[in-house]
Amino acid sequence: MNTSTDHESQKYFPSWIYDRYYHGEDVDLGDVTDDEKIIVKKMVIIASWCVQVKPNDRPSMSKVLEMFETDVELLQMPPKPFQLPFEVATATQSYASTKDQPHDSSTDETSYLLYSSNEIT
Repeated sequence: MNTSTDHESQKYFPSWIYDRYYHGEDVDLGDVTDDEKIIVKKMVIIASWCVQVKPNDRPSMSKVLEMFETDVELLQMPPKPFQLPFEVATATQSYASTKDQPHDSSTDETSYLLYSSNEIT
């Protein structure tokens, strides 16, 4: 028995959906086509990036649009979204202590897309 979450309905939705897709588990979407399942998977991955606690970890809107135009198999899952208020508070405190440090934007693009080595020219 999971003492932190006894019922699926009590889980933080971004964390629940992240776990399902990260572990390759199916999500019951009802009567949908394979193309619609791909769209849902892409939306889950992109939404998971957009709900990151630290603003520097979230993609810009132009990056979000680029991600929507990218093949779903090339998209990388972000770090797991936080589930508990304590974890969010800890991450916020950590962000507050590092927000004045310079941000390296050169790594932004590679954190959202995952290319196989044979696709890099």
